[in-house]
Amino acid sequence: MSQQQPEPSEQHSEHPDGQVAPPTTVPDERPTTPLRAVVTGASSGIGAATVRHLRRAGWDVVAVARRADRLADLAEETGARVVVADLTVAADVARLAAEVTAGGPVHALVNNAGGALGTDRVEASDVERWRRMYEINVLGTLQVTMALLPALRDSGRGDVVVLTSTAAHGTYPGGAGYVAAKHGERVIADTLRLELVGEPVRVIEIAPGMVRTEEFSLTRFDGDQAKADAVYAGVDEPLSADDVADAITWTLTRPHHVNIDHLMIRPRAQASNTLVARNT
Repeated sequence: MSQQQPEPSEQHSEHPDGQVAPPTTVPDERPTTPLRAVVTGASSGIGAATVRHLRRAGWDVVAVARRADRLADLAEETGARVVVADLTVAADVARLAAEVTAGGPVHALVNNAGGALGTDRVEASDVERWRRMYEINVLGTLQVTMALLPALRDSGRGDVVVLTSTAAHGTYPGGAGYVAAKHGERVIADTLRLELVGEPVRVIEIAPGMVRTEEFSLTRFDGDQAKADAVYAGVDEPLSADDVADAITWTLTRPHHVNIDHLMIRPRAQASNTLVARNT
């Protein structure tokens, strides 16, 4: 006969004399209706994986990106609603906010849109690339957060997730432009958390290390597949988009009084931005 386990909604504590106290009931914080999330940069990689994970967890999801064809495929696969928008364009962000809030409450915003361009040394930097990285990583996150924050606050249990990078916490040769942008994005999260203290909105920073997705490094190296592949050469299991999406979903599904301020995620083979074990 199998031993009956305590109900998961009960906690048991032990007195100093060894006696077990009666169980105390933990309030069930699971929502009775689906929560609703907006995920940016959802056409591929971590964004698309996050849409899938949240849908499997029972969330209603609005997937946002610039590529309508990719979003259409994701909507067919997951049942997510989609909005085509460029988050660096103010009019697109305003339209996104209007469409999303018209559809109901908003409980979470996952700021995933972003990217890296080039690996220029500081002395040989392409200023336009720096400007573009600042726009997509910092100003895009800023604009959509500003636009949806009133709805997140009104929901009574809002979450702002900011996908930065380990680059937001340390630099490396050839990374100055991307590192600077991710530092800026990290500061948005840190400052917003201070400004919203006491309000029903959590601010969560997720900082992934080496993640192998289909587009990140390829975009960084202007479509040069050989250079993109070299980033991961010999690395035993870089992170996947699903690994990061799983972590995002975990932070969003903690009891709402629990705030995961910062979560840095690296593969076991990566000790820092400049130290990676390779089998070559």
